[in-house]
Amino acid sequence: MKILFTGGGSGGHFYPIIAIAQEIRRLATEEKLVQPSLYFMSDGPYNERTLFENDIKFIKVMAGKLRRDSSPLSWLKNFFDLFKTFFGSIGALFKVFNLYPDIVVGKGGYASFPTLLASRILRIPVFIHESDSHPGLVTRWAGKFAIRVALSYPEAAKYFPADKVAITGNPLRQEILTPTESGAYEYLRLDKDLPIIFVIGGSQGASKINEIIVDILSKIVEKYQLIHQVGKNNYIDLSQRAKFILKGNPFADRYKIFDYLDTTAMRMTAGVASLVITRAGSTLFEIANWGIPSIVIPIPEEVSHDQRTNAFTYARSGGAVVIEEKNLTASVLLFEIDKIMNDEKMREDMIKGAKQFARPDAANVIAREVLKISLGHE
Repeated sequence: MKILFTGGGSGGHFYPIIAIAQEIRRLATEEKLVQPSLYFMSDGPYNERTLFENDIKFIKVMAGKLRRDSSPLSWLKNFFDLFKTFFGSIGALFKVFNLYPDIVVGKGGYASFPTLLASRILRIPVFIHESDSHPGLVTRWAGKFAIRVALSYPEAAKYFPADKVAITGNPLRQEILTPTESGAYEYLRLDKDLPIIFVIGGSQGASKINEIIVDILSKIVEKYQLIHQVGKNNYIDLSQRAKFILKGNPFADRYKIFDYLDTTAMRMTAGVASLVITRAGSTLFEIANWGIPSIVIPIPEEVSHDQRTNAFTYARSGGAVVIEEKNLTASVLLFEIDKIMNDEKMREDMIKGAKQFARPDAANVIAREVLKISLGHE
């Protein structure tokens, strides 16, 4: 049995694939099936170590992006990327034919198009998962010929044939599902008696969040501890600025800045954090599963067509408040932080809302269906 995964070049596509793959292997062992051969086809491996650890073989294929802004440079890049997509699709056709998997699992994104097109031509069953409330172009196109379409948000169902759709939630890796407080205060050098705010400001699209957090650092550390994940591209600049701003501040050690939190550190942070500040990508499902109140700041709609809808859909559960980037100022963010942290009833309601939104069995539900289709195709 061969299962081929494909998805775009972001963690929002990659890590749900890993979660599904882990669950497929677990179910194959539990139900005494032959362990399937797993493959990942994209324009880059994203995280080679994680692929190796999960015994997933990487197959490279060229793919071009479609940029949505109307600048001359973007138009030029789009033109040349058409050729990438064309030649990538030809290459994918040969590679998929040589592999001939029993099923292709697509997560959407530009990098999945060549593989999905090859699967369509070769009549290989396709299973689609969409993480956002507003599906991307590739996912909407693939949904027309996919056997099954799994969705994280009910709002996305209107874009696909009703008889193919199931609302599953977003698959989460087993190692990230369960937060832990054990060892967190020692490992992260935290004070047990002071509330902790966790800011997930990664390298993609969170520059304004990172900038405002650093600008109001001196006020935040008066009352709270702050764990700030900023992304590798931003770490040096932001850490230097923070060091300058907090120079001589008696509470400077309450600010913990990281370029990246590994799985252990992330679980520990989730185990002790009282509030999360984040964008509105697939991280929302991790936060919901952890049951932590959050402030969600979506990427503006003209940049990302899905995050604003994701944010307000999640906020309706009661687990979060939303600040649109056009309204994001230092004073607004500080006000929302204090409002949540000082209102215990509000926090309890947000925790309840987050947990009701969570779907911790998403990976299991999807993996079972993928295996069912794969075994039927053999």
